[in-house]
Amino acid sequence: MLKALARFRHDRRGLAAVEFAMIAPVMAAMFLGSIELTDSLACKQKVTGMAATAADLVAQETSVSNADISNVFSAVNSIVYPYPTSGLKIVITSLSYSTSTKGKVAWSNAQNTTARSVNSTVTVPSGVITSGGSVILVEVTYPYTSTLAKYLSPSTNMTSTFYARPRRSTSVTHS
Repeated sequence: MLKALARFRHDRRGLAAVEFAMIAPVMAAMFLGSIELTDSLACKQKVTGMAATAADLVAQETSVSNADISNVFSAVNSIVYPYPTSGLKIVITSLSYSTSTKGKVAWSNAQNTTARSVNSTVTVPSGVITSGGSVILVEVTYPYTSTLAKYLSPSTNMTSTFYARPRRSTSVTHS
C-alpha cells in the first residue's frame, strides 16, 4: 500500500490537466470581465458625447423651436447606437443668471422624463453663468445593462451633465 501511495505522489502525467482545471475559471472570469469593462466604458463615453452634442447643437442657435429640439433629440439618440435607446432620458434647459451659483430656468424640454419648471432655480458650479448671461444645461441619464450580466444584475444608470454658453447671442430663446 505504501508503494502505491509513493508511486501516485511521484506521478506527474495529469498535473497539467489539474492545473488547467484550477486556473481556467479564473482566466475566463478575467477575460469576460475585461470585455464588460470595455463595453461599459464605451457606453459611458457615448452618454458623455450625447450630453455634449445636445448642448453644442442648441448653443449654436439664437432661437429654437419645438421642431428644432425634436431634431436635437433624434440626433442625440443616434449617438448611443448600437445600444438600445429605450429608457434614455434627456433634459435640455436654458438657464439665465440668478446668482454666481444659481441659474433660473428660462425654458426646458425633455425626452422620456419631466422637463424642469420655468422660473425654478438650478444650482450650477461657480463661474458657469456670468452676470447677465445664460447657459444651456443638458442632463442625460441612460440605463446601461451589461451584455453578459443582464441576467444577473439590474441596469446601472449612467449620467452626464454638460453646460454650454450660447455662441451667437447672450441667450437662446424658445419659440
